[in-house]
Amino acid sequence: MDLTRLKLLVELSRWETMAAVAEETGYGTSAVSKHLAILEREAGVQLLAADGRRVRLTPAGNRLVEHAKAILARLEEARAELEGDTEPAGTVRVASFGTAAEPLLVPALHRLAADHPPVDVHLYEHEPDTTVELVLADRMDLGIIYDYSLVPRELPSELTVHELGGEPLFLAVPADGSRTASPAPLRLKDVRALSEESWFANSRGEEDAELARRLCASAGYTPRIAHRVDSVHIVTSLVAGGLGVALVPRLGVQPNRDDIVYRPAADVAGARRIFLISRPGGWAWAPIRTVGRYLLDTARRTPLDPTE
Repeated sequence: MDLTRLKLLVELSRWETMAAVAEETGYGTSAVSKHLAILEREAGVQLLAADGRRVRLTPAGNRLVEHAKAILARLEEARAELEGDTEPAGTVRVASFGTAAEPLLVPALHRLAADHPPVDVHLYEHEPDTTVELVLADRMDLGIIYDYSLVPRELPSELTVHELGGEPLFLAVPADGSRTASPAPLRLKDVRALSEESWFANSRGEEDAELARRLCASAGYTPRIAHRVDSVHIVTSLVAGGLGVALVPRLGVQPNRDDIVYRPAADVAGARRIFLISRPGGWAWAPIRTVGRYLLDTARRTPLDPTE
């Protein structure tokens, strides 16, 4: 049923005459009559009955008016919500990789819960490839993903992308007293000296492995990627035990350990970049827009790169 005709039926229930409805809505009296006649055909039941020179609503007409009022009220609520006229409320699904949770998600969601309790965020941990697929499939509303400046990610054009920041990379090596365990910034000659080492990479994506390959290719060899481990804490412990070396972002650095050395590697390995993605139009809905703004604000308040 046409919404305009439902509105005219509601107005008739209020003003009781077609002439009054016409005056109130700006339609001509004959136009109001024609619209209501069409509405009767759409409804398949008699909505109006002659009452002298006027018309009155039949029981079916009165019942449809009640439905119409509810429908129009819900539409008005939806309009107000989308335009930001009301307190945002609803469930927002957010997918993120693990190391972004503590510096970005936790403070953002704590502030959000205090400021906007009706916004209910459901959080899921996924690697970037999976997050992109879930957002595209409308199974997630927002996604936090990363790429490396040496391994840029090609994102589908149908996504809306906001950059949250970037963080420098470090090479984690055992603190075994060797020359490669120097805390000095990493240089290509140092990368060449690691040609016999085992390297770590992520098990759920190829970005880490490709980063190691491109770094080592610039030093003239192909790295032996022997370990596929997702937890940065486990990687750190294995590196400390002498089982290999790994490139880690600043968020993965554990500064209080004395059994591992982190060599600044930004000059040769670049940085990890972090993005917030959504479907086009997603930010038109107030709850998604609110969560997104809190994440962007948190990233601005706490730069991932402390040199910024």
